[in-house]
Amino acid sequence: MSRDIIVVSDRMQTNYSYHLEAPEGRDFAEIFKPHYSPREMLEMGVFEGRYLNDCTDEFPTDWFLNAKTARRADAGLNYFGVKSRQPLQVWKEKGWIYGPDPRGWFQWYCRYYRGRRHSELDSIQIARWRGFARHAGQIRANCEPGDIFCRPRQRQGLLQWAYDPFI
Repeated sequence: MSRDIIVVSDRMQTNYSYHLEAPEGRDFAEIFKPHYSPREMLEMGVFEGRYLNDCTDEFPTDWFLNAKTARRADAGLNYFGVKSRQPLQVWKEKGWIYGPDPRGWFQWYCRYYRGRRHSELDSIQIARWRGFARHAGQIRANCEPGDIFCRPRQRQGLLQWAYDPFI
């Protein structure tokens, strides 16, 4: 694998670069098994269409060909049609932003999916991803099988963490 260098320059981050150390979409940590790629998530409808809009140059063009994006947040673009996110300021206040990824978990995942590896940061973010699985358990415990309209906010949240919301 060539160690391509990605240089980042967008509204939230400049003068940051990283190496791609793994093939795109492969060689994940053994315990990290996301159900969706970033491209699939963006196509299904996540983050009210307002994620990565100003940093598309950092990621493959095909991720955005069919992505649901908007200039203004639009919960109707989310797969389940509901708002299911906290503002970035809340994430900052709660200490949920780690390392060189000022947009949070999904930005980390996009970079990890592309092939960036950062052992300490990867361990933190994968642990957070694993912890989010509790929402799938709550859906299984409180919804009839096949009722995808039960707990739509939790289902949208699962999708935004690359989990299967159709459990």
